[in-house]
Amino acid sequence: MMIQRCAFYRWSCLILVSCLLGFAPLSGFGQSQVTVTLHSSATGPKIAPDFLGLSFEMQRVLADTNGYHFFSPTNAALIATFKTLGIHNLRVGGNTADRPTLPVPSRADIDSLFGFAKAANVKVIYTLRLNHGDPDADADTVNHIRRHYSRQLDYFAIGNEPNVYFTNYASYFAEWKRFADRISARSWGVKFSGPGVSPGHQIWTAELANRAVRSPHVKLATQHDYPGGDARKVKDPAAARDKILSPAMDEHYAKFANDFVPAVFSNHLPYRLEEANSFYDGGAVDVSDTYASALWALDYLWWWAQDGASGVNFHTGDTVAAREENKPCRYATFWTTPHGYDIHPIGYAEKMFSLGAEGRITPVSMTNLDDVNVVAYAVSSRKKVCVTFINREYAPNGRTVDMTIYAGLKNSTAKVIFLTEPGGDVSSKNLVSLGASQIDDSAEWHGKWTPVTRTLQGRFALRLPPATAALVEITAK
Repeated sequence: MMIQRCAFYRWSCLILVSCLLGFAPLSGFGQSQVTVTLHSSATGPKIAPDFLGLSFEMQRVLADTNGYHFFSPTNAALIATFKTLGIHNLRVGGNTADRPTLPVPSRADIDSLFGFAKAANVKVIYTLRLNHGDPDADADTVNHIRRHYSRQLDYFAIGNEPNVYFTNYASYFAEWKRFADRISARSWGVKFSGPGVSPGHQIWTAELANRAVRSPHVKLATQHDYPGGDARKVKDPAAARDKILSPAMDEHYAKFANDFVPAVFSNHLPYRLEEANSFYDGGAVDVSDTYASALWALDYLWWWAQDGASGVNFHTGDTVAAREENKPCRYATFWTTPHGYDIHPIGYAEKMFSLGAEGRITPVSMTNLDDVNVVAYAVSSRKKVCVTFINREYAPNGRTVDMTIYAGLKNSTAKVIFLTEPGGDVSSKNLVSLGASQIDDSAEWHGKWTPVTRTLQGRFALRLPPATAALVEITAK
């Protein structure tokens, strides 16, 4: 039976809202009225503090030819970038974790990685080698990490996308169990995640979750996801941008989740998308590196948070592994520059999510008579409600939306911050801003919130131009 996407969290609230914020509309085809209803008394899952994560190739953990470590407690610029974006989970793995031609990280590599993790205040999901691996060598790694870095450790994964080198689940699980048993015999109480399979093999995730009762090693179900598909098949970037901003993506997510989430929840496990992004094989040029990817990523994070996921790790890097080669990373959160790290559009989505993701999911419903391609998500914490709106329509026919919001908080005030691109050009790569400010290479950001005028008690209004996202924070006095 297909899961209904958190139907509970889309209930109608006792709220209506209508009004305009003094924000000049971008060029749009027309205007539409949308009423948003929240129900902060019927909160759902709590968003994990480390929900927002990044995923890197294991090769990035290795020292370069000069002995320099990318992940190092001395890499102040990278530490600042993680903190500014709000990244609290770091997964290291990817295809290079299981690439026999590469060495496994040394103790010095591992020490540098976890030194960085402590300085950046992130939890680490560490991938052990399974393909042509050695369970005793993996056990040595596990013991070293647990002995010295337990506070920075999240889970151990055994292998990356094992469906690539195992023809069926049974043969994979037999080998996985051999490694897990051997490692656990030498390191009692170790927590494993898995199976971390490619999209299209999520039934393996369900199978491993179903074995969790008999295999207590498994503490987290993990799945990889690239909903846009194969970047090599993208011949029309405009059509691909339209695809990832289409409401049809919501149906895709629901069908994808239905293949494994019921089994995960029935076995009382959390789950995480430990490696995800828009298109696999390094991302699609002029799609994964554009403003469209920012609007997509913000929606993607909220969709899975609302579905009960414990986190999402966007795969990134200057380069990423695609089969046996390394390719420029088009879906990167940032690229390395001489002065730090150049934040790409998707990084602004991550930053915006981090600003409004503290609390419990709150039911949201909308009256949207014109069927505008707009979505809304909300969280509640104490006397505060944060609502994220995304207008996924864009020029030339994109419509401006006059949102009406009521959070049910008496004597409340509100402020808003916008994710924008001048002209609403979803193909833009360099002009994205959050709060009318860009994040510079040294991770400095000076985004500004704008007060929202209250029209009636507990009621506020927002004008949302095409290709714009807004985070409204409503606080009771």
